[in-house]
Amino acid sequence: MAIKQISVFLENRPGMLDAMTKVLADAGITLRALSLAETKDFGIVRMIVDDVYETATVLKDHDYISSRTPVVAVQIPDVVGGLHKVLTALTAANVNLEYMYSTLAGSGSGNAYMILRVEDTKKAEEALRAAGFTLVEEFPE
Repeated sequence: MAIKQISVFLENRPGMLDAMTKVLADAGITLRALSLAETKDFGIVRMIVDDVYETATVLKDHDYISSRTPVVAVQIPDVVGGLHKVLTALTAANVNLEYMYSTLAGSGSGNAYMILRVEDTKKAEEALRAAGFTLVEEFPE
């Protein structure tokens, strides 16, 4: 049930993210979640989109370097300690969390959503389901 995240490598200079998001907007791609990490010379945009194949094609057609990575999307009740319970389930299953970010997609439901990059997606999914969490395959519009 892992979903695909697209990572795009961009030069770290003004206007690069703007140009990439314009390409996606012009192609009708909807961003569901986004994270930006940077170093001095380049940035990595990690995103969840409504159409992974179309996004990858559009990016390639516009000479962007990108990759696809499986990630786990988990619904977390918007209550105190909600994230802690997710992390406890992963720790108990000895699953290493590489990075995570949140999204507002579907936020009208009273839940938060976290995108998790882990070493072993199947093991993480099993641990989270066993702890009573709902995994997300796609986000509502």
